[in-house]
Amino acid sequence: MTAAPAGAPTAPGPAAEPGPDPDDSRCGGVEDLLARSAWTARIETTAADRTRMAASREVFERARERRDVYGATRGFGPLVDYPADTDPGAQGLGLIRHLAAGQGEPLAPAVTRTMVWLRLRGMTAGHSAVEPELWRSLADQWNAGFTPVVPRDGSLSASGDLVPLAHAALAATGAGEGQAAWTDPRRPGAGRERPDVVLRRLGLPGAVWDARGALAFVNGSGACLAQALHNHRELAAAVRLAAAATGRLAALLGADPDPYHDGLSRVRNQPGQRRAAALIRAELPPGHVRGAARPLQERYSLRCAPQVLGAVLDQLRFQEEVLLAEAAGCTDNPVTVDGAILHGGNFHAAPVALASESHATCAQQVALLMERQLALLLDPRANGGLPPLLAPVPGRDSGLAGVQIAASSHLSRIRQLGYPASMTTIPTNLENQDHVPLALNSATAVADMLDRLRWIAGGLLLALTQAGHLTGARPSGLWARLAEAAPPLQRDRPLAAEVAALAELALAAGT
Repeated sequence: MTAAPAGAPTAPGPAAEPGPDPDDSRCGGVEDLLARSAWTARIETTAADRTRMAASREVFERARERRDVYGATRGFGPLVDYPADTDPGAQGLGLIRHLAAGQGEPLAPAVTRTMVWLRLRGMTAGHSAVEPELWRSLADQWNAGFTPVVPRDGSLSASGDLVPLAHAALAATGAGEGQAAWTDPRRPGAGRERPDVVLRRLGLPGAVWDARGALAFVNGSGACLAQALHNHRELAAAVRLAAAATGRLAALLGADPDPYHDGLSRVRNQPGQRRAAALIRAELPPGHVRGAARPLQERYSLRCAPQVLGAVLDQLRFQEEVLLAEAAGCTDNPVTVDGAILHGGNFHAAPVALASESHATCAQQVALLMERQLALLLDPRANGGLPPLLAPVPGRDSGLAGVQIAASSHLSRIRQLGYPASMTTIPTNLENQDHVPLALNSATAVADMLDRLRWIAGGLLLALTQAGHLTGARPSGLWARLAEAAPPLQRDRPLAAEVAALAELALAAGT
């Protein structure tokens, strides 16, 4: 035998599990940030925070005595050439009142809670010139669980998320003026009440806004960022679920395990792919080999799953850096820095818009993969001799035909929703806002995409469960719980509830 020349590639050795992987999206980062804005969390200031906030306010007060300051001595937006109201309270209320023009369904209560937390956290950096007493009032409301009802439609995310944040600010006053707060935001289907009623029940006063405090609160990327952070976590969970489903599908069909071999991914040199392959391998039984009847090369939805899911994991790693940097920064205007007051455009949410548009692309990739795997499992040309559409008695029964039809519709809608919102910019506000990112539009579109991704995932999980019943495979762990939740098909039955339930069960298990 001739020895291979030095440096020549060699065949991969036995599969080796990769070590601790920074691409595991459950570790730190977004997950930790969302935990700090969850229902049981509290937000407080340190002595250093209070010192910074007081110093920022002092810079602001000195500056407006000797020069014009946007929103304090001058009007807002294109009205900056006109003098502001001499009463800072009236100026602040006018700002949030005229911006309370949102429409549509509300942001999820958990997203709203994160949104307010982000604004409060940003103020503690000591660049926003907010009165510490106002911060304390808002923090007390947040700590007590007060959660405004905030419509999600109407933001340009250009001068911050002005419209949704204004609804939150107006509700925080307790004056109402058509606003609402959630009665018990932690409960699905929570009702709504007037903000003054909720604040009175909590024993808290309404916030008293001045011009600077109101502008600092609404001039930020809190809404689009909060929604993007929640989307990020859900998309990461969807990737883990897709990897688990891929492994289960390969196991049921006896598919070749080589595409998931660590050596294969190691030589590709993409960290996300290596992580995805490990997640898929975790679902293969010990000693799994290719079945005699299976092709050497499976369809790409099976064979290339590590490459697809790995690419998404890498994108999530990149976008997490962007989102966490935005959360740690100050997105107000103007800001105090090094003893001076600076006017600029930190409120422009382009970083969040592009992150959300990446989320949209990734969500479509995961949805497409799972929809194609569902199609493979229902196709008698590829499912290893199982009946078409997994029908108990084909002809008499139609099996999962309706589930697949619905999944195809969901994928189509995902693709419609995935068009980049930043490419639909419309100059407005007397041309003052002539370049806008529409980041909240992108983030809420991704949230809608993720709903449909869950439904596609539920359809695939139902098909995997029924295939397991038909093959007599002995499930364990998650797959045993899914099999119990979706008994074998004996005759056609409505499956909508099972599709939704299986997806929620699997995601709740933290696959």
